[in-house]
Amino acid sequence: MIIPDIFKNTKVQAFFTDRSEGSDKKTVSTLAGIAPDRVLYVNQKHTDNVLIIESHKHTTETIADAILTDQQGILIGIKVADCVPVLLYDNKKEAVGAVHAGWRGTAAGIIKNAINLMREHFESEPEDIVIAIGPSIKWCCYEVSEDVLNAVKTQTGEGEYFIERDGRLCLDLPSANIAQAISLGVRVDNIWISGDCTFCHPERFFSYRYNRTERRQGGYIGLF
Repeated sequence: MIIPDIFKNTKVQAFFTDRSEGSDKKTVSTLAGIAPDRVLYVNQKHTDNVLIIESHKHTTETIADAILTDQQGILIGIKVADCVPVLLYDNKKEAVGAVHAGWRGTAAGIIKNAINLMREHFESEPEDIVIAIGPSIKWCCYEVSEDVLNAVKTQTGEGEYFIERDGRLCLDLPSANIAQAISLGVRVDNIWISGDCTFCHPERFFSYRYNRTERRQGGYIGLF
């Protein structure tokens, strides 16, 4: 379990799991010290959909790739195996979010959608939002086509989130999501990022690109 330093001394419980812990509700609930039915997921489909949870009653059939809530006592989570897990916390309005950002979600601006919806629904200000980005595939291992890079560039603009190496395009999705968040007013010093690449460390993390695994680790956050 990885606990981002940026959330220490706050009202949230937030962490990222690895392959030893995975994303099973019973295991995650034990880590969090809560009942399994307090761990809430959505049906992830690489969309730009953001779901706001307004009560403890929730169905996992809802198709979305980001979750927001200001409800106490529940842990919202997303599952990943190379895609970027992003956790958000507004320490003024006491609202949290969990975002699953693959290249399609990044190209669709899912982190922007989540931040903008926090502004609309919770009256959050971007400068009050604290962000943690968990382990994911990085540009050392993520070669993409020109079409994929251009889709991400259209949403993100220019920036230092891709390189060309030996004639190949390598994309860093965490950096692209950071750039998008900063473009909306999130402060650089309010962002924490894991240095771990999931593809580089298949012994510790699930990586779909490494072996097409169907198993997942996760990112979790909740107000307690």
